[in-house]
Amino acid sequence: MAQRVTPELIPEFEAFLQRHPKGNFAQSVLWGKQKPMWKWEAVVSRGEDGEIKGAMSVLIRPVPRTHRTLVYGNRAPVCDLDDRETLYDLLDGVKEIAKEHHAYCVKIDPDVPSSNERFTKFLTDYGFKLKSGGANFEAIQPKYVFRLNVEGKTEEEVMAGFHQKWRYNIRVAQKKGVEVRICGKEMVPAFADLMLTTGVRDGFVTRNPEYFSAMLDNLGEHARLYMAFFEDKPIAGTLAIHYGDKVWYLYGASANEHRNLMPNYLLQWSMIQWAIETGCRIYDFRGVSGIVSEDNPLYGLYRFKQGFGGDFTEFIGEMDLVLAPTFYTLIEKGTSVFKELRKQVYLLRHRDRK
Repeated sequence: MAQRVTPELIPEFEAFLQRHPKGNFAQSVLWGKQKPMWKWEAVVSRGEDGEIKGAMSVLIRPVPRTHRTLVYGNRAPVCDLDDRETLYDLLDGVKEIAKEHHAYCVKIDPDVPSSNERFTKFLTDYGFKLKSGGANFEAIQPKYVFRLNVEGKTEEEVMAGFHQKWRYNIRVAQKKGVEVRICGKEMVPAFADLMLTTGVRDGFVTRNPEYFSAMLDNLGEHARLYMAFFEDKPIAGTLAIHYGDKVWYLYGASANEHRNLMPNYLLQWSMIQWAIETGCRIYDFRGVSGIVSEDNPLYGLYRFKQGFGGDFTEFIGEMDLVLAPTFYTLIEKGTSVFKELRKQVYLLRHRDRK
């Protein structure tokens, strides 16, 4: 039987997440603090020796003007995927939480490759259904990512795996005088401004400065804001998270000017160096489009991340355990319309940035 994670158990829970290969910052209580509109809850499963052998946290979000909620397990569960007893423990425990909160759905997007058909079948047999789509960032989390294995490698060995042009661009940035600094919250307004410029240029909605400041507070030593400067002026920036055996590239932004100085290449290299320095196994570039075609407007992002030599990874995607079918159908239809409308209003409001 799954055990609820109480405040007293959080240190043990966090220690398990950080040492497990499937551990993810999005499962951490620290990430729960980053989402104040959601309630954080978690369960663990223990072995006969009393040690934690599996864990799963969820975020619970009320649906406005209803008595329903959404229960979301971001990159869950964290356990041996072949240990069916533990998986049942965790899913049954979360299902109980979902019922207590009148959830219409339990949504998960596991850190599991789509090639693991056995695990997908286990989830569908349990009652989950695989959602379609996600090729172009329609899902909550990216379905397609690039991941670079840096385990046991030196900086020289890792850089040798980059495309020749990418190594050249890193050197261009250095020779042209681009300087990368690890910054504190004092540079968040500049970063958020660069994010706004990037969002309007590339057609996506961005976060406000308070969100990024809160991330540096909530994640503490696990989060870093990298800023690229030219002649002491910020021209690009990134936010990265280190947790367990991985570093993730979470957000990136750049000005419309000075892109010829290649600051984004040097920023990526700086974050990869963090992963190497801390003995990580994986540097995760995060999302790319699953439609690999030069006709796709997102192809440039794919090529940029591909050039660093990582492995193209497709996750199984979002899996939904539907608990209130009629309500689920209404919400699913309304959500996609709302997201598109919000994006168009946002871009119209900031069109002067183009």
